[in-house]
Amino acid sequence: MQSDSTAKIPVTVLTGYLGAGKTTLLNHILTAPHGKRYAVIVNEFGEIGIDHDLIVDVDEEIFELNNGCVCCSVRGDLIRILGALFRRGQTFDGVIIETTGLADPAPVAQTFFADDEIKNRAYLDAVVSVVDAVHIASQIQQSQEAVEQIAFADVVVLNKIDAATAEQIAAAQAIIQRLNKGARLVTTSRSNVELNAILDLGAFSLDRALSLDPHFLPEDNHDHDHEHGHGHEHHHHAHSHYEGIDSIAMRVSAPLSEARFDAWLSELVGTRGLDILRLKGVLQMGDDPRRYIIHGVHMMLEGDYQDPWAADSVPESRFVLIGRNLHDPIIRAEIEAGFRACAA
Repeated sequence: MQSDSTAKIPVTVLTGYLGAGKTTLLNHILTAPHGKRYAVIVNEFGEIGIDHDLIVDVDEEIFELNNGCVCCSVRGDLIRILGALFRRGQTFDGVIIETTGLADPAPVAQTFFADDEIKNRAYLDAVVSVVDAVHIASQIQQSQEAVEQIAFADVVVLNKIDAATAEQIAAAQAIIQRLNKGARLVTTSRSNVELNAILDLGAFSLDRALSLDPHFLPEDNHDHDHEHGHGHEHHHHAHSHYEGIDSIAMRVSAPLSEARFDAWLSELVGTRGLDILRLKGVLQMGDDPRRYIIHGVHMMLEGDYQDPWAADSVPESRFVLIGRNLHDPIIRAEIEAGFRACAA
């Protein structure tokens, strides 16, 4: 077994609240001319995976976890994926784990201290948190996870400064400084950062992790394949991010009318925008051979045509909403019917 960190594979945990720009940053990393090869693990919230399809088509190993958060029993899946990667003997320059926007990064970081094989083959290089300069002030008021993602970060990427006012940027910087004085701060637009500011830093500090959570180190380093219902004290927060937050995941196999979809989405955002934390979709518009990619945070939307559908894929439209007050069956039925009615 390899024993010193110079022989191990560096792992970067990419976190940040819903819509901050994590996937955009991941795509920037994967397409930059660095000549390195990364294994990528992405995590989803909800039963329909979309983030995997939002990652650029590159020659990388990409794995998807669809359980909502990388913690508890899902952390066992993460250990199994990493273990399988290492046993296959393939060469990687690094591993990047993109967590769901509703995840506390601490359980992910614990993985690299909880399993002997993982400890011997990889090390946690840095936790990188992407922050939305426009919305962070309201997000930390509504979500403990948004707070923890900043507090636990080694690097904070303050994103979307092109869309923020000077006052919003100053407020966001003050929040970051208050929550995490020790983090490296990088400011950017569209997650376009210099890679040497976020990768291969050796920035993760176990001492700082323990200062934030005295129970950070798992009590048992070997028992990870059972259900984690054993009441470890450091798991008390593991599913707090589900409280009051629901997702609606929808599929339509017929092509959509762009005009109908635009009208439906405008009405939806106009009436429920404050409750919508995140929306994202991969859509088939009419007979256009390209995928239409849509992103949204609250009432801010961005959509564009991107690469054509893969030759071996069956085009279909998938759309996911994550937000509050979406549990009511009447509301859910109305939203789902509205999306289906967008078919051309």
